[in-house]
Amino acid sequence: MGTGRVCRGGPSSTPAGAGVGRPFPLASSSTSPSSAPSETASTSVTKTVNGSHHFKVAGYSLSKGIGVGKYMASESFSVGGFDWAIYFYPDGKSPEDGAAYVSLFIALASEGTDVRALFELTLVDQSGKGQDKVHTHFGRSLESGPYTLKYRGSMWGYKRFFKRSALETSDYLKDDCLLVNCTVGVVQSHTEGPKIYTIPVPPSNMAQHIGQLLTSGKRTDITFEVDGEMYPAHKVVLSARSPVFRAQLFGPMKDKNMKCIKIEDMEAPVFKALLHFMYWDELPDIEELTGVNTTWVSTLMAQHLLAAADRYALERLKLLCELKLCEDVAINTVANTLALAEQHHCYQLKTVCLKFVALPENLKAVMQTDGFDYLQQSCPSLLTELLEYVAKVGEHSVSPCLYSTEVLDGGDANGRRVKPRI
Repeated sequence: MGTGRVCRGGPSSTPAGAGVGRPFPLASSSTSPSSAPSETASTSVTKTVNGSHHFKVAGYSLSKGIGVGKYMASESFSVGGFDWAIYFYPDGKSPEDGAAYVSLFIALASEGTDVRALFELTLVDQSGKGQDKVHTHFGRSLESGPYTLKYRGSMWGYKRFFKRSALETSDYLKDDCLLVNCTVGVVQSHTEGPKIYTIPVPPSNMAQHIGQLLTSGKRTDITFEVDGEMYPAHKVVLSARSPVFRAQLFGPMKDKNMKCIKIEDMEAPVFKALLHFMYWDELPDIEELTGVNTTWVSTLMAQHLLAAADRYALERLKLLCELKLCEDVAINTVANTLALAEQHHCYQLKTVCLKFVALPENLKAVMQTDGFDYLQQSCPSLLTELLEYVAKVGEHSVSPCLYSTEVLDGGDANGRRVKPRI
């Protein structure tokens, strides 16, 4: 066994590893100054997300006698992440009132539980005097807080909103129409903590960079001939955007020496718009593209561009065109648009067109257009569906009109806007 030296420590002893003259650190912190306590803060913020809807009840006199508890509903509208609808009861909602009052309610039209909200229902004074009839939660103290709707179909409103005999002799009823405004404020809460940094991040400009490739014309490796016009492009961009171009340019049947592709059955401005979308991911300015600024030209371009989008499997472009055509549905273009929707499987656009054509004030005018002749020849099966929609409109003739009957340009003796035939 080895022997060890015993060190007898005294006041001047120094532990191994400690510097000479340096005191050994103490384990206890009783002699160290205490650190300052940390402080944090947060704020709970409760506010309303507000939205409004304007509801027109046309043909009020025809709605009388519909029956107690039966209603006419507005289109649903979204506020605060929930859908809502206005319910108007011409003969009242409550049997005990004997149709002496009209009833008005706002209802939760989507799934939700314990949705807290503020409401305002306004019957508009159509004389211009501003004497609206208003029931509101806004701008006043509520003893029990916002109203809570427990589930889908829950309502807030008034069974005795207005005495019917008084309503029918008032300034609220004009040209057999009532105007109702509804405001919903959905209560939402969130917690905000301290923000210790601010780093502004600019929006993505990738589309601008890719779009400049087309604008500059540099490094193009393929050219398209359309109606005698030449359009240079980049294979890699087209193949990334369209599976059809990808198969054509890089698929097993590709021609390595192919430098030019001739596009048939498409007009040059349409292909130019197609290329613009593939590079910029947005619709081009139609006036800048065609030199004409009319709704008819815009609709015609959207029709052709929708067909091109379907041809090259550009789903986003197809939906943008479908949305544009839904917004611009009109007497002299709706038949062609309806045929297009059927041929390219645009079901929402098809429904909008069918409902528009089926309206009594539109049907005769549409049937006199050249587009309706084309519709009969190209999609005869649609006539059966159209008849079904006409029948539905007849069954619900007391319902308010949910679609605009406006057309593109001009006017007739009835005040409707009409467009000269193409």
